[in-house]
Amino acid sequence: MSDRSRDLATAVVAVRSAAHVCRAVQERLVRPEALEKGDKSPVTVADFASQAIICAELERELPRDPVVGEEDADTLRHEASLLAAVVERVSEQRGAASSEQVLAWIDRGTAAASAPRYWTLDPIDGTKGFLRREQYAIALALIERGRVEIGVLGCPNLPLGNGIGALFTAVRGEPTLMQDLWNPDAPARTVSVAKLERADQARFCESVESGHSDQGESARIAEDLGIKSEPFRIDSQCKYAAVARNDASIYLRLPTRADYREKIWDHAAGSLVVECAGGRVTDSDGAPLDFTVGATLANNRGIVATCGSIHDEVIAAVRRARSATV
Repeated sequence: MSDRSRDLATAVVAVRSAAHVCRAVQERLVRPEALEKGDKSPVTVADFASQAIICAELERELPRDPVVGEEDADTLRHEASLLAAVVERVSEQRGAASSEQVLAWIDRGTAAASAPRYWTLDPIDGTKGFLRREQYAIALALIERGRVEIGVLGCPNLPLGNGIGALFTAVRGEPTLMQDLWNPDAPARTVSVAKLERADQARFCESVESGHSDQGESARIAEDLGIKSEPFRIDSQCKYAAVARNDASIYLRLPTRADYREKIWDHAAGSLVVECAGGRVTDSDGAPLDFTVGATLANNRGIVATCGSIHDEVIAAVRRARSATV
């Protein structure tokens, strides 16, 4: 296997394993009242277990690679019952593991985003979606010299054929592939973005949670572009998957605060999945996403992902909407 093939195979095994543990936690621990009571303990268990499993797999196969993740293990060191639940879930996937080993795996994901080569990980992207038993994603990407080279998205609840659970893989320079998340032997197929001539033919994809993006501004942009279809609202980086496989054609994430900057793990994997499917991803000014400046996209403001052919038209509408509110 080439180095890139090994990288991809390792990432796929890690994401599949993490998806299994997330599904197990969701089925056993998520109750309908979790959202109403603000009980985030199920997603916390799944978050930490997912990061531990992925970091353990990367450590085994690619021990020199740093991991820039969303979580650290400090909370677990002060929550014995929570730690015990995480260790139990991890052990179900990887065999008996000690508390110390699980904590060390989680903390392996706390590297700085400064090495020439590193992985960035969101162990559960879409907390509210997870608690609603709707859409969430496990997102893992390889960044080399400031460029995303591999993106893997595990989407456990995304429809696929007659079932649910889709895995998307993207390697720079190659087409995006989609296959069954749960069956490693299932065939993969190439997915492609929509082939549109005009933006008014598009369908928007946006967050279910209005706090994640300025949906009012998105609605004004849709009106400006002449888009009549209802938005396709789903949580997490599954929105990138939706654009990549032509469930929607435009994904806007417009900042709700002027000083807000996106985290790299929220966009690295998904952006490559769209690009390798033939789409374009930039910030709201039309500039490429800059992964060279640490754990945030500090040089970018907002995200615009499209099927590509209408990208310039969408960026122009975003600029008009922004200038109208200044």
